[in-house]
Amino acid sequence: MNIIETLAKELNLKADQVEKTVALIDEGNTIPFIARYRKEVTGSLDDTVLRDLNDRLTFLRNLEKRKQEVSDLITAQEKMTPEIQAAIDAAKTVTEVEDIYRPFRPHRKTRASVAREKGLEPLAELLLAQEKTYDPSIEEQAAAYINEEKGVLSVEDALQGARDIIAEDISDNAEYRKELRALTFENGTLNAHAAKDEDSVYVQYYAYSEALKKVAPHRVLALNRGEKEDFLKVSIAVDEDVVLRGLRAAILKGNGSPATDHVAAALTDSYERLIAPSIEREIRNDIFDNACEGAIKVFADNLSHLLMQSPLKGKTVLGFDPGYAHGCKLAVVDRTGKVVDTAVIYPVKPREDIVRSKATVKRLIERHNVDVIAIGNGTASKESEIFIAGLLKELDRDVKYIVVSEAGASIYSASKLAAEEFPDFDVMQRSAVSIARRLQDPLAELIKIDPKGIGVGQYQHDMKQARLDEALGGVVEDCVNAVGVDVNTASYSLLSYISGINLASAKNIVKYREENGEFSGRSELLKVPRIGAKAYEQAAGFLRVPGGDEILDNTGVHPESYRAAEQLLAHFGYTKEDVREGNLRDLGEKLSAAGVRKQLCETLGVGEPTLNDIVSELLKPGRDIRDTLPPPVLRDDILSLEDLKPDMELTGTVRNVIDFGAFVDIGVHQDGLVHISQLADRFVKHPSEVVKVGDVVKVRVMSVDVAKKRISLTMRKKP
Repeated sequence: MNIIETLAKELNLKADQVEKTVALIDEGNTIPFIARYRKEVTGSLDDTVLRDLNDRLTFLRNLEKRKQEVSDLITAQEKMTPEIQAAIDAAKTVTEVEDIYRPFRPHRKTRASVAREKGLEPLAELLLAQEKTYDPSIEEQAAAYINEEKGVLSVEDALQGARDIIAEDISDNAEYRKELRALTFENGTLNAHAAKDEDSVYVQYYAYSEALKKVAPHRVLALNRGEKEDFLKVSIAVDEDVVLRGLRAAILKGNGSPATDHVAAALTDSYERLIAPSIEREIRNDIFDNACEGAIKVFADNLSHLLMQSPLKGKTVLGFDPGYAHGCKLAVVDRTGKVVDTAVIYPVKPREDIVRSKATVKRLIERHNVDVIAIGNGTASKESEIFIAGLLKELDRDVKYIVVSEAGASIYSASKLAAEEFPDFDVMQRSAVSIARRLQDPLAELIKIDPKGIGVGQYQHDMKQARLDEALGGVVEDCVNAVGVDVNTASYSLLSYISGINLASAKNIVKYREENGEFSGRSELLKVPRIGAKAYEQAAGFLRVPGGDEILDNTGVHPESYRAAEQLLAHFGYTKEDVREGNLRDLGEKLSAAGVRKQLCETLGVGEPTLNDIVSELLKPGRDIRDTLPPPVLRDDILSLEDLKPDMELTGTVRNVIDFGAFVDIGVHQDGLVHISQLADRFVKHPSEVVKVGDVVKVRVMSVDVAKKRISLTMRKKP
């Protein structure tokens, strides 16, 4: 297999483009670095395509490795033929390779291996030949194999052993298995029924049957979980005559041979005892793997949009972690993210000390000029929101509130990182800080939590955890590097996601900063232990040094392009001070003249993508790409589930996107579901075509079930 050509065809890319990109990966460059600073080499491939390419590259290389291993193993047995080698070379999946290797793999003890030990292989060959006539008869020839020492006690024993050998040989035939697998998938159904007489969330699958090729990925995951929890029994069913028609035509000669019935019996036994159970496992594994990959992509997309939500900059936030018996923990976080005050109040049951609770909150608001109150959506959240909404009406100043998802806050609060950040705080106080900070800067706060605990996926705990962790880790890495990090304020947990920097070197950066003061420029990073030339090359462009002597250190311009940036400024009569003061407004106009960009690229020795990136950074030094996204929806009054009525129009925020729709927060403590059929006035293949996590959308209430706390919403136009 030519891996480069295969990747180019699969990803619809040019072969030389793939070859150069693979070379960059093999040189140890990270995906964010390649995507941002090697656009001329890759043809401006973005990080999503690069990760897909990297994943497929790994898969194809592993496939080639297994092909070579199998080829060597068969050759070592002196059984390799040109036909077998050609089949190995043509295999496109590991399963196909394993099918080819199956006849040569050392077998555990089977009925066929026992029959071979008894010397019955010649009899099996005799039957499989299916001669028109046998003289002497089959039974007479079988009688010659009777041997009490070997355990062949009768003619039937001999014939049964021969049939067992034929059955295993049929099962071990790679072409037969490939064809039967395809036929089963094309014609089979996935079935489920209740495993016990008990109600459960899987009741809709208690009498379920659907064509295999039409089963939606989320149903595969639901069925697997139901089976794992012993509520369901799941199986694949297929019409045996349909599946075996071709196999019978290939093996049975149909010439009236006395051996035909024996071979037909062996064929049926091979399918029912050996092939069908194996193929069922393989197909279920395949559809599970495909469902996982689909779910991982949705999860990754949701996580990306969640992390890249617009930060609430320049606001002092009061984090409010609701609770009953132990009270509600408060933490005031100033505009820089520093915790400046904490308190505990008891505005809800069992104490309901509303008077003193109000006094405490008002004091914190006045003392620290609080702009927004971030309320966690966990236990006692509804009562806390009612309390805060009432309190805000008593204030003279404009203070808003927002209910923030607590997903993962408890994980962070009990973590080693949280203990290091706030050694004197208890778990709930840390949670209040996290709730406030995730409003101020979702990315910086949420990266402290295992992505699986953030609550924007489906069935994530049922997937292959290594693959899930790899995919989500890539998303976090891409997001952190897309935004960039202030090297003088970032935590080591945030720094560890920067291209080229691991956890150990991230801790070294923080330690160096604590011992030597703030970094004055990017180049000073080379003084940090374990930050060598390669790590510096990969990381420098994503680290920011605001207020330093070198203005370019606060942009996305890579140090390797500083000279080009300086020459660009000089070419048009600008200085770096103009960059600092924002006096480059007419640069774009100067660059728009015919032929200017091409001439500049030749003069500066850079490609047009790099030139465009340099110009973009010079025009907005220190910019945050998230600032262009819609801000969070802040509220000043409360809406309850009981207030909702059909046809009511509301503004909400998309909290989660799954295969069958999207959950939208409309401010009533219970997210409403917009089913995939209600997302648009057109056919929608997947919800991600229409909405993403963090989107602010207009919805209309379709129905409300107060008892079950279910809200059905629509985004379709009113008829």
